[in-house]
Amino acid sequence: MQKNQIIIIGAGPAGLMAAQILAEKGFEVHVYEQNKAAARKFLVAGNGGFNLTHSEEIDQFVEKYESSEIQNLIKYFDNQQVIQWLSDLGITTYIGSSGKIFPTKDFKPIQVLKAWLDRLTFLGVTIHYDYTFKDFDDSSVFLKNNDNDVIVKYSKLILAMGGGSWKKTGSDAKWVETLAAKNIEIIPLQSANSGYNTPKKYHLLQGQYLKNIKVFFEDHSKIGEIVFTKYGIEGSPVYYLNRFTRKHDFPIVIEIDLKPNLSEDEIVAELKSSDRISPILKKKLKLSTTALNLLKTLDKETYTDVEILAKRIKKFPIEVLSFRPIDEVISTSGGVAFSELNSFFELKKFPNVFCAGEMIDWEAPTGGYLLQACFSTGFFVGNAVADSLNL
Repeated sequence: MQKNQIIIIGAGPAGLMAAQILAEKGFEVHVYEQNKAAARKFLVAGNGGFNLTHSEEIDQFVEKYESSEIQNLIKYFDNQQVIQWLSDLGITTYIGSSGKIFPTKDFKPIQVLKAWLDRLTFLGVTIHYDYTFKDFDDSSVFLKNNDNDVIVKYSKLILAMGGGSWKKTGSDAKWVETLAAKNIEIIPLQSANSGYNTPKKYHLLQGQYLKNIKVFFEDHSKIGEIVFTKYGIEGSPVYYLNRFTRKHDFPIVIEIDLKPNLSEDEIVAELKSSDRISPILKKKLKLSTTALNLLKTLDKETYTDVEILAKRIKKFPIEVLSFRPIDEVISTSGGVAFSELNSFFELKKFPNVFCAGEMIDWEAPTGGYLLQACFSTGFFVGNAVADSLNL
């Protein structure tokens, strides 16, 4: 084994960021990836709008993460540093209307990744493809390549194998069983940034959007838009509520404010201004066709009682039956428990083995926060490994 041989498992954003930091500091880095190409989930995420981080002030930014450990890492390598890092790669960015940070129109997701991989190649990072992680001990990592068993020695090992969503991208969480067998506590993976399954009466609204609405659960709320699907509802306000609804047993009820800019009293006044409710809803309150169709799912007694109808417009109840299956969702909660990691994100039971990215127990809403945390953990762990080798 060469002195200070650093092995990284996983060529996603966290693993690649750690590789870049270490290579820039002069270390030889080898990345092993089970797919035939790097960062497939990174590219798939780009198909839905390639927001790389968010422009929020850092104090508001870190509130998107419940974990204080991740909050500290976001401050260590924040959104402004990500923008500068992208600029250093030659990727220009802009702030979208919602505050999300995107590459400018002349940069597609594959071009962003290519610029990054080109930089890593220039720095001497070697990425080995078609290598499946099987196990590790205190000095070696065990891999599979084309049915051949491969043993690679390491001085430092970084595990950055992702969560459990979108298996087609390689994020299959097969590492969970391996680490659990070593008595490393794994918080069970669950769907995050997931749509909700709802009763069938809402499935009739499939394909219809509710825009400029506010979605509530207990004391938590989020303004945005949702879409009705063949199984329930999707959208950023729904994803935001995931972490809060997860703490309760399904079924639960969330509520939608269809007119956030009007008070209940103002709605009552408008409804009382005419004996005909439907024209008031459409012309005076200017509810969308989707909102009107949603209200029509109410029973006749509720729909014709001005006081009750106003309450439903401000707090329309939607029964939620469950999350979507893990393989369909954007990300997962759960992973390696923070209690298993020291302050450098090194496994306490296996010194010299570090964890980065989504395989750690944290979650975040969409909007650039997921990628930011992957970048930040990779940046932090890369520096932590470098510091440990320079002691």
